[in-house]
Amino acid sequence: MRVDGSRIFREAWIAGVQKYYPGEPKAAYVAPYEETPEWERAAAASVFELVRFFIESTGDGVKKLSRENKGRYVALCWTAQIFKRVEDPKPAYVAGWEDLPQWQQETDSDIFERIEDYLNGS
Repeated sequence: MRVDGSRIFREAWIAGVQKYYPGEPKAAYVAPYEETPEWERAAAASVFELVRFFIESTGDGVKKLSRENKGRYVALCWTAQIFKRVEDPKPAYVAGWEDLPQWQQETDSDIFERIEDYLNGS
């Protein structure tokens, strides 16, 4: 069975935004999967596959990563997708880890862990 990695990614993103975002998030941050632009779905699917490959290729080594390491990986993969798919991205879209707001760092870490849980059958 083929998994829709973009949907798993999006659902983890929405859950993270709802959990960590201070105040009321922008509507686009929590828009349902079906309302997500196609380029964003494709980017999410790519990041899901990159995280999946990373987890599967490192075996038990992934267990030694900190939560921050996991979030940094997701953020870096997402930034690469933005550069691939958005002609002239806003600086905030391609900010380095240190420049991301804490809610986004936590959400990116949750995304990695959600993919990890999915691969472990949880």
